[in-house]
Order: sequence, then structure tokens, then C-alpha cells
Amino acid sequence: MRASRSGNILQHLDWTTIGLFLVLVLFGWLNIYGASYTFDQTSIFDFSNRAGKQFTWIIGSIVLAIVLLLIDYKTYDVLAYIAYGAMLLLLLATPFLAHNIKGSMSWISLGPVNLQPAEFAKCIVALTVAKYMGRYEYKIRTWRDLIVPFAIIGIPAMIIMILQKETGSALVFAAFLLVFYRQGMSGYVLWVGVAAVALFILSIRLGAVPLPLGTGSVGILTCMLLLTVIEIFFICKEHRMRWQALIMTGSVAVIYGICLIVNIWVRMPFNLISMGIVLALVIYNIAISIYWRKYRLLIVAAFTLFCIGYTHACDYVFTHVLHPHQRIRIEVLLGMKEDPAGAGYNVNQARIAIGSGRFWGKGYLNGTQTKLQFVPEQDTDFIFCTVGEEWGFVGSIGVLLVYLWFILRLFVIAERQRNVTTRIYAYAVGSIFLFHLMINIGMVLGLLPVIGIPLPFFSYGGSSLWGFTLLLFILLRLDAARMEQLN
Repeated sequence: MRASRSGNILQHLDWTTIGLFLVLVLFGWLNIYGASYTFDQTSIFDFSNRAGKQFTWIIGSIVLAIVLLLIDYKTYDVLAYIAYGAMLLLLLATPFLAHNIKGSMSWISLGPVNLQPAEFAKCIVALTVAKYMGRYEYKIRTWRDLIVPFAIIGIPAMIIMILQKETGSALVFAAFLLVFYRQGMSGYVLWVGVAAVALFILSIRLGAVPLPLGTGSVGILTCMLLLTVIEIFFICKEHRMRWQALIMTGSVAVIYGICLIVNIWVRMPFNLISMGIVLALVIYNIAISIYWRKYRLLIVAAFTLFCIGYTHACDYVFTHVLHPHQRIRIEVLLGMKEDPAGAGYNVNQARIAIGSGRFWGKGYLNGTQTKLQFVPEQDTDFIFCTVGEEWGFVGSIGVLLVYLWFILRLFVIAERQRNVTTRIYAYAVGSIFLFHLMINIGMVLGLLPVIGIPLPFFSYGGSSLWGFTLLLFILLRLDAARMEQLN
């Protein structure tokens, strides 16, 4: 009977995904060797260097994958809540057990091995979210239905960010927003996140830039104009009257025109004027919401009022809440400060390494930037610069295409699930891999701040490799169970 069961598992496994996993792990291992290679080094199996150590982690991940496939698929659902509780206790205990590594308190030393519990938390949170949202009676109808799912992802994220001081690992939990959206969450929630990021960037980047006319700053005025557009859009969208949009837009234009004319004789406080226009629109929004009994617009009004306060608080948060190294990274990214020898050093050297590879690359083990150790963390967070230098544009595109194929395959697996719990878990896995890929590549190319997120299956480290292996092979086991149930 056991042989028959094992045969069924092997027969129903998604071997395409397993093949892509092996390709990524193998190529990642080769690039770790390339990034850490020195000219007096002879073997990739030398356990005194990182390539040799990574090989042991790879063997361990394969053993872990086999064990995960042999476990009864029902076990993952049964133990989800218990594992979540145990995970929270471990995350809370980690800062007291961990050593300070570059300001982070997230690594626990177990003899010669360091493990990062935050890497395994993603898998457990995904299982817990899937179990809760996969219940037969669960539907996303109102914002109240999202309180528990947001708490499930928010509690570990806050512990990791605040207590362990590991911002990158905490931000990964934002990937679950795509899962909630797939299950029926309003797309406006995603737009709220986009608006928050846009207002933060505008207020920080342009907040200190004075207006050429009148008094005020370009950043605050731009944020208020954005909120004006949002208010007018939603008011007119709810009532479906285009003439309202024309009247409101024209009125705002007339007010600003009058202010510009008056500014010839008296300097006008455009920050206060723009804020007054937004507040007037909010009051009008509230009034017509109550009159027409369309209370959804009250949410827009509340959001706009929050954004006004949020915009003015961004400077305080940026100056007093963020750590100095985080502020410098954002300033360098936004072009507010040039720091090629400090915060911008990693990104500049990574760009040089990738650019030096040109179209075909310098050849395996022939990269000069990596061999001379110009790029910090070149075998962990910045492993992609090794790919760019040694394998060139062709190799870089090839790696990205394999990742694209892998992630699309995960979403294909998700869509073919008849069990809602498994489908939610599959989307969580795909979203986490997509988030890691986008953030890591964007970070290496200087498009996003450096926040320390590993490239799946490529970056050196046993915790990340085992964490991704857990995510993937639990999904493959649940997917194989789909075929077993049909039979």
C-alpha cells in the first residue's frame, strides 16, 4: 500500500516545476562559486568556501523536499494554526537569542550554523492564511472580512520589522495583498498602497523645493493636487455625471488662476490654498453622501483627510522614525544625495559589474569586479550582478525568463486547484516568489532601495533556500493530492 501511495505521488507530481527548481538551484550554486571564487581555489566542493557550504544546503533541501512530498497532505492543514502559534513564539524569542549582525537581530546561532526564522515564517503564514480564507463560509464582502487575514500577516511582519529590525523580510508579507485581491478584495486597497508610496516620495523628494511663485513647497502642492484629482474622480464616478467633473475642475482652475493673478501684488500661500480646496471637496463629498445616502463616498472622504495628515507627517517619519542608513538609501535612490562611496556604493558597483558583462559576458569565473571583491554581498543579495558580469545580457535575460516560466507555472498550478485552500496557498507561494524577484532585481539595478531581500534559489544561505523549498514542495504535495482525490 505504501508503494502504491508513493507511486501515485511520483505520478501526479508537477515535474516541470521540479525541473525548473533544479535548474535555478544548480545555476545559482554555480554563480555562488563564481562570486566567491579566488584564483588559488580549485574545487567547487571545497567546504571551506561558500560554494561548498551551499552544496550541503542544497543536499539538505533535496532531502527536505522528499520528506515534504511523503507527508500526508492533510497534515499541512491540520497543523497550520499550531505552527503559526509556535512561529510567533519563535519570532518573539529570536531577538533575545540572536546576535547583532549588521544591525539585524534575526539570526539564531546553532553551533556552526546560523538560521533565520523569518525565512520559514513566510511558509507558515501562507498556510495559515490559506486555511482561514479557504473555509466554506468565508467570503470577502466588506472590509471587516479582511481584519483577520491582515492580522495574520501583520503580526509577524511587525515583530520582524520592529523587534528583529529586518525591514526587507517584513516587507515580503505585502505580497499577500495579491492573494487577497484574487480572492475578492477591492482593487482600491492596492491603489491605496500605491497612493501612499506616491505621496511619500513626492513629499520627501520635493518637500524642500520652494515654489517659484508665492510661498509653499512643490512637494505639498503636488500632493494636494493629486488628492484633488482623487476627490473629483470618485465624486463624479459615484454619480456618473460628467458635467460635475467639468464644473469642479473648472472651479479649481479658476481659483488657482485668481491666486496667480493676486500673487503679482501679494505673495500667496499656495500650500494653504491647495489644502483648502481639498478640504472643500471633502466637505462637499460628505454632504452629498449624506443627502443621497451613498455612504461609500464617506470612505473616500476619510481616506483623503488621512492623506492630508499623512503628507504632512512624512517629513517627521523620514527624519525621526527611519534609521539613518534607511534615510541615506532613500535619499540616494531619489537623487537627493550623492554617496558613491557610502550608501550608493553597492548599487554603483553592481551596475558597473553588470555593465561590464555587455552582451555575451566575460565568461564563467572571469568576472573582474566580482573576483576583486568590488561588489559587497555579491554572493547573497547582489548575486545577480555576478550573472550580469560573467554571463552578460544574454545570460541575464535567460535567468529572468526561467524565473518568469517558474512563477507563471506556479500561477497555473493555482488556477487548476478545485480546493479553495490549496488555490489560496498556491497564489501566496507565487506572489512571494514574484515579490522576491522584483524587489531583488530592482534593488541590484538601482531602481529600488537596498533592503536586503535574497534572490530565490540563487542567493547564498541555507535559511532562504530551505524556506523557499518549504514553500514550493508543500504546494507540489498539495497539487499531487488534487490528482489523488480525482482518482
